[in-house]
Amino acid sequence: MNPMRDIRVEKITLNVGVGEPGAKLDKAVKLLKNMTGEKPVKTTSTKRIPTWGARPDLPLACKVTLRKEKAKELLSRLLKAVGNKLPEKKFDKFGNFSFGIEEYILIPGVEYDVEVGIIGLEVAVTLERPGFRVKKKRSSSKIGIKHRITKEESIEFVKKTFGMVVS
Repeated sequence: MNPMRDIRVEKITLNVGVGEPGAKLDKAVKLLKNMTGEKPVKTTSTKRIPTWGARPDLPLACKVTLRKEKAKELLSRLLKAVGNKLPEKKFDKFGNFSFGIEEYILIPGVEYDVEVGIIGLEVAVTLERPGFRVKKKRSSSKIGIKHRITKEESIEFVKKTFGMVVS
């Protein structure tokens, strides 16, 4: 098989949205730091929404991005937290997928932290093939239709690599 057709995990992004700055956000940052060993980034609101109490540049969530082997190792543990099952609707037409975990204590290898409490998180997984970096260059070339990852290819990759059941 052509090595340029191999699919790999480019990155996973873990996101915890709390909706307000303060103690909850600090707990979410601590959780992501303990889980990944990386420093999370706080994300801010861009719009003013009075009914939600949101204004521009107000920190409401935090996220951390992992790449390469560290991402692949953590992803296998995160998939075990959802029982190695995902519905087909969690995959988009470009082959990426995302899912949520209701409580972080469901993840194997993560201990309950009394200071953090119970928090859920979202996981977004981006898949790529060799040659996808052309879309990140300054000239921003496009990926050819035959080289893009389809929904079916990504489902097959996840089944084969992580032993997932997609229904």
